[in-house]
Amino acid sequence: MSPTLIYVIACYLIVLITVYIVQERFIFKPEKLKQDFLYKYDVPFKELFFDVAPGVRINGLHFYVEDTHGLILYFHGNSRSIKGWAKYARDFYRYGYDVVLVDYRGFGKSTGKRNENDMLNDMQVVYNSLKTQFNENQIIVYGRSLGSGFATKIACDNMPQYLILDAPFYNFSSAVQRFFPILPMRFLLRFRLQTDKWIRKVNCHTYIIHGTRDRLIPIRHSEQLQALNPRKITLIRIHGGGHNNLPSYPEYHNFIRDILSP
Repeated sequence: MSPTLIYVIACYLIVLITVYIVQERFIFKPEKLKQDFLYKYDVPFKELFFDVAPGVRINGLHFYVEDTHGLILYFHGNSRSIKGWAKYARDFYRYGYDVVLVDYRGFGKSTGKRNENDMLNDMQVVYNSLKTQFNENQIIVYGRSLGSGFATKIACDNMPQYLILDAPFYNFSSAVQRFFPILPMRFLLRFRLQTDKWIRKVNCHTYIIHGTRDRLIPIRHSEQLQALNPRKITLIRIHGGGHNNLPSYPEYHNFIRDILSP
Protein backbone atom coordinates (compact mmCIF):
# COMPACT_ATOMS: atom_id res chain seq x y z
CA MET A 1 0.00 0.00 0.00
CA SER A 2 1.49 3.33 -1.05
CA PRO A 3 2.17 6.09 1.49
CA THR A 4 -0.27 8.33 -0.36
CA LEU A 5 -3.08 5.81 -0.04
CA ILE A 6 -2.31 5.27 3.62
CA TYR A 7 -2.45 9.04 4.16
CA VAL A 8 -5.79 9.32 2.36
CA ILE A 9 -7.28 6.46 4.39
CA ALA A 10 -5.98 7.97 7.64
CA CYS A 11 -7.49 11.35 6.78
CA TYR A 12 -10.81 9.73 5.91
CA LEU A 13 -10.88 7.86 9.23
CA ILE A 14 -10.12 11.08 11.09
CA VAL A 15 -13.04 12.75 9.32
CA LEU A 16 -15.36 9.86 10.28
CA ILE A 17 -14.33 10.03 13.91
CA THR A 18 -14.65 13.81 14.00
CA VAL A 19 -18.14 13.76 12.46
CA TYR A 20 -19.26 11.09 14.92
CA ILE A 21 -18.00 13.08 17.91
CA VAL A 22 -19.13 16.60 16.98
CA GLN A 23 -22.34 15.84 15.08
CA GLU A 24 -24.58 17.37 17.76
CA ARG A 25 -23.07 20.79 17.05
CA PHE A 26 -24.27 20.55 13.46
CA ILE A 27 -27.66 19.00 14.19
CA PHE A 28 -28.87 21.12 17.10
CA LYS A 29 -28.68 24.92 17.25
CA PRO A 30 -30.35 25.67 20.58
CA GLU A 31 -31.02 28.98 22.21
CA LYS A 32 -30.45 28.54 25.94
CA LEU A 33 -32.45 30.52 28.47
CA LYS A 34 -31.76 31.21 32.12
CA GLN A 35 -34.05 29.35 34.50
CA ASP A 36 -35.46 32.64 35.80
CA PHE A 37 -36.27 33.94 32.29
CA LEU A 38 -39.82 35.31 32.16
CA TYR A 39 -41.93 34.67 29.07
CA LYS A 40 -44.16 37.58 28.07
CA TYR A 41 -47.05 37.38 25.59
CA ASP A 42 -50.21 39.40 25.14
CA VAL A 43 -52.50 36.35 25.09
CA PRO A 44 -53.31 33.90 27.92
CA PHE A 45 -50.59 31.33 28.54
CA LYS A 46 -48.92 29.39 31.30
CA GLU A 47 -45.47 27.91 31.64
CA LEU A 48 -45.14 24.13 31.94
CA PHE A 49 -42.49 21.89 33.45
CA PHE A 50 -42.25 18.13 32.95
CA ASP A 51 -39.90 16.26 35.29
CA VAL A 52 -39.13 13.29 33.07
CA ALA A 53 -36.11 11.82 34.88
CA PRO A 54 -33.75 12.70 37.75
CA GLY A 55 -32.04 15.94 36.74
CA VAL A 56 -34.01 16.24 33.52
CA ARG A 57 -36.77 18.81 33.15
CA ILE A 58 -38.62 19.70 29.97
CA ASN A 59 -39.95 23.24 29.66
CA GLY A 60 -43.04 24.16 27.71
CA LEU A 61 -45.59 26.88 27.02
CA HIS A 62 -49.35 26.37 26.97
CA PHE A 63 -51.42 28.97 25.11
CA TYR A 64 -55.05 28.46 26.05
CA VAL A 65 -58.47 29.69 24.95
CA GLU A 66 -61.95 29.54 26.43
CA ASP A 67 -64.20 26.74 25.18
CA THR A 68 -61.30 25.10 23.38
CA HIS A 69 -61.89 22.76 20.45
CA GLY A 70 -58.78 20.75 21.27
CA LEU A 71 -55.02 20.91 21.54
CA ILE A 72 -52.14 21.33 19.10
CA LEU A 73 -48.93 19.74 20.40
CA TYR A 74 -46.19 21.51 18.43
CA PHE A 75 -42.68 20.06 18.00
CA HIS A 76 -40.35 22.73 16.63
CA GLY A 77 -37.25 22.58 14.44
CA ASN A 78 -33.58 22.24 15.33
CA SER A 79 -32.86 25.85 16.30
CA ARG A 80 -33.81 28.55 18.81
CA SER A 81 -36.19 27.81 21.69
CA ILE A 82 -39.92 28.01 22.37
CA LYS A 83 -39.38 31.73 23.12
CA GLY A 84 -39.00 32.29 19.38
CA TRP A 85 -41.21 29.49 18.11
CA ALA A 86 -44.16 30.68 20.20
CA LYS A 87 -45.09 33.24 17.54
CA TYR A 88 -46.47 30.39 15.43
CA ALA A 89 -48.99 29.47 18.13
CA ARG A 90 -51.31 32.21 16.84
CA ASP A 91 -51.81 30.24 13.63
CA PHE A 92 -53.71 27.74 15.75
CA TYR A 93 -55.25 29.44 18.78
CA ARG A 94 -57.09 31.91 16.56
CA TYR A 95 -59.21 28.94 15.50
CA GLY A 96 -60.07 28.08 19.09
CA TYR A 97 -57.34 25.54 19.85
CA ASP A 98 -54.97 25.40 22.78
CA VAL A 99 -51.31 25.14 21.75
CA VAL A 100 -48.47 23.50 23.69
CA LEU A 101 -44.86 23.92 22.59
CA VAL A 102 -41.98 22.16 24.33
CA ASP A 103 -38.21 22.50 24.17
CA TYR A 104 -35.95 19.51 23.68
CA ARG A 105 -33.11 18.77 26.06
CA GLY A 106 -30.56 21.58 26.03
CA PHE A 107 -32.98 24.04 24.40
CA GLY A 108 -34.35 27.03 26.32
CA LYS A 109 -34.83 26.02 29.94
CA SER A 110 -34.98 22.30 29.25
CA THR A 111 -32.19 20.28 30.83
CA GLY A 112 -30.51 16.91 30.28
CA LYS A 113 -28.04 15.34 27.90
CA ARG A 114 -29.34 14.54 24.44
CA ASN A 115 -29.74 11.09 22.95
CA GLU A 116 -32.49 9.90 20.67
CA ASN A 117 -34.16 7.34 22.91
CA ASP A 118 -34.35 9.65 25.91
CA MET A 119 -35.60 12.57 23.83
CA LEU A 120 -38.35 10.42 22.32
CA ASN A 121 -39.29 9.26 25.81
CA ASP A 122 -39.39 12.89 26.98
CA MET A 123 -41.99 13.70 24.35
CA GLN A 124 -44.05 10.66 25.32
CA VAL A 125 -44.05 11.82 28.94
CA VAL A 126 -45.30 15.21 27.74
CA TYR A 127 -48.02 13.55 25.67
CA ASN A 128 -49.08 11.34 28.58
CA SER A 129 -49.48 14.41 30.78
CA LEU A 130 -51.50 16.30 28.19
CA LYS A 131 -53.90 13.44 27.54
CA THR A 132 -54.98 13.61 31.19
CA GLN A 133 -56.44 17.02 30.26
CA PHE A 134 -57.62 16.32 26.70
CA ASN A 135 -59.16 13.31 25.04
CA GLU A 136 -56.81 11.91 22.41
CA ASN A 137 -59.39 12.57 19.71
CA GLN A 138 -58.96 16.27 20.55
CA ILE A 139 -55.17 16.26 20.18
CA ILE A 140 -53.43 17.15 16.92
CA VAL A 141 -49.70 16.48 16.78
CA TYR A 142 -47.70 18.93 14.65
CA GLY A 143 -44.03 18.46 13.73
CA ARG A 144 -41.90 21.07 11.99
CA SER A 145 -38.71 19.96 10.18
CA LEU A 146 -36.63 18.13 12.82
CA GLY A 147 -39.73 18.02 14.97
CA SER A 148 -41.50 15.94 12.32
CA GLY A 149 -39.55 12.91 13.52
CA PHE A 150 -40.68 13.36 17.13
CA ALA A 151 -44.25 14.07 16.04
CA THR A 152 -44.42 10.94 13.90
CA LYS A 153 -43.12 8.73 16.72
CA ILE A 154 -45.74 10.14 19.10
CA ALA A 155 -48.51 9.55 16.54
CA CYS A 156 -47.15 6.05 15.92
CA ASP A 157 -47.38 5.10 19.60
CA ASN A 158 -50.66 6.87 20.41
CA MET A 159 -54.03 7.75 18.90
CA PRO A 160 -54.23 11.51 18.24
CA GLN A 161 -56.87 12.99 15.97
CA TYR A 162 -54.41 14.02 13.25
CA LEU A 163 -50.70 14.16 12.52
CA ILE A 164 -49.44 17.23 10.64
CA LEU A 165 -45.88 17.27 9.29
CA ASP A 166 -44.34 20.52 8.10
CA ALA A 167 -41.31 20.07 5.79
CA PRO A 168 -40.46 16.58 7.08
CA PHE A 169 -37.61 14.30 6.07
CA TYR A 170 -38.09 10.72 4.88
CA ASN A 171 -35.69 9.76 7.64
CA PHE A 172 -32.95 11.79 9.24
CA SER A 173 -30.12 9.76 7.72
CA SER A 174 -31.30 10.45 4.18
CA ALA A 175 -31.72 14.16 4.95
CA VAL A 176 -28.14 14.45 6.19
CA GLN A 177 -26.56 12.13 3.61
CA ARG A 178 -27.01 14.58 0.74
CA PHE A 179 -24.71 17.05 2.51
CA PHE A 180 -22.00 14.41 3.13
CA PRO A 181 -22.25 12.15 0.08
CA ILE A 182 -18.92 10.38 0.64
CA LEU A 183 -19.59 9.57 4.31
CA PRO A 184 -21.66 6.59 5.55
CA MET A 185 -24.03 8.78 7.57
CA ARG A 186 -26.47 5.96 8.33
CA PHE A 187 -23.75 4.38 10.44
CA LEU A 188 -22.28 7.59 11.87
CA LEU A 189 -25.46 9.30 13.04
CA ARG A 190 -26.51 8.86 16.64
CA PHE A 191 -29.85 10.49 15.79
CA ARG A 192 -31.76 8.62 13.09
CA LEU A 193 -35.41 9.62 13.57
CA GLN A 194 -36.89 6.98 11.29
CA THR A 195 -39.99 8.81 10.12
CA ASP A 196 -40.45 6.36 7.23
CA LYS A 197 -40.59 3.43 9.66
CA TRP A 198 -42.91 5.04 12.19
CA ILE A 199 -45.36 6.62 9.76
CA ARG A 200 -46.37 3.17 8.52
CA LYS A 201 -47.87 2.49 11.95
CA VAL A 202 -49.71 5.80 12.36
CA ASN A 203 -53.44 5.12 12.53
CA CYS A 204 -54.78 8.65 12.23
CA HIS A 205 -54.81 10.62 9.00
CA THR A 206 -51.54 12.41 8.26
CA TYR A 207 -51.26 15.75 6.50
CA ILE A 208 -47.90 16.79 5.07
CA ILE A 209 -47.13 20.39 4.08
CA HIS A 210 -44.02 21.02 1.99
CA GLY A 211 -42.66 23.81 -0.17
CA THR A 212 -41.79 22.94 -3.76
CA ARG A 213 -38.55 24.95 -3.53
CA ASP A 214 -37.31 23.65 -0.22
CA ARG A 215 -33.54 23.34 -0.69
CA LEU A 216 -32.77 22.04 2.79
CA ILE A 217 -35.21 19.12 2.77
CA PRO A 218 -36.44 18.69 -0.82
CA ILE A 219 -40.10 17.91 -1.36
CA ARG A 220 -39.22 14.43 -2.62
CA HIS A 221 -38.88 13.41 1.04
CA SER A 222 -42.57 14.13 1.56
CA GLU A 223 -43.51 12.51 -1.73
CA GLN A 224 -41.72 9.35 -0.63
CA LEU A 225 -43.52 9.42 2.71
CA GLN A 226 -46.90 9.84 1.05
CA ALA A 227 -46.17 6.91 -1.25
CA LEU A 228 -45.92 4.64 1.79
CA ASN A 229 -49.68 4.98 2.43
CA PRO A 230 -51.44 7.28 -0.07
CA ARG A 231 -54.90 6.61 1.37
CA LYS A 232 -53.97 7.87 4.84
CA ILE A 233 -51.40 10.54 3.93
CA THR A 234 -52.36 13.79 2.18
CA LEU A 235 -49.57 15.95 0.73
CA ILE A 236 -50.19 19.69 0.39
CA ARG A 237 -47.66 21.36 -1.90
CA ILE A 238 -46.94 25.02 -1.27
CA HIS A 239 -45.78 26.15 -4.70
CA GLY A 240 -42.67 28.29 -4.49
CA GLY A 241 -42.31 27.72 -0.76
CA GLY A 242 -38.90 27.17 0.81
CA HIS A 243 -37.95 25.54 4.08
CA ASN A 244 -38.50 28.43 6.47
CA ASN A 245 -41.15 30.59 4.86
CA LEU A 246 -44.32 28.51 4.47
CA PRO A 247 -46.36 30.70 6.90
CA SER A 248 -45.83 33.60 4.48
CA TYR A 249 -48.00 31.81 1.88
CA PRO A 250 -51.81 32.11 1.93
CA GLU A 251 -52.06 28.43 0.93
CA TYR A 252 -50.47 27.43 4.23
CA HIS A 253 -53.02 29.36 6.26
CA ASN A 254 -55.87 28.14 4.08
CA PHE A 255 -54.86 24.58 4.90
CA ILE A 256 -54.65 25.27 8.64
CA ARG A 257 -58.07 26.98 8.50
CA ASP A 258 -59.66 24.08 6.65
CA ILE A 259 -58.32 21.54 9.15
CA LEU A 260 -59.15 23.47 12.31
CA SER A 261 -62.36 25.33 11.49
CA PRO A 262 -65.42 23.62 13.01
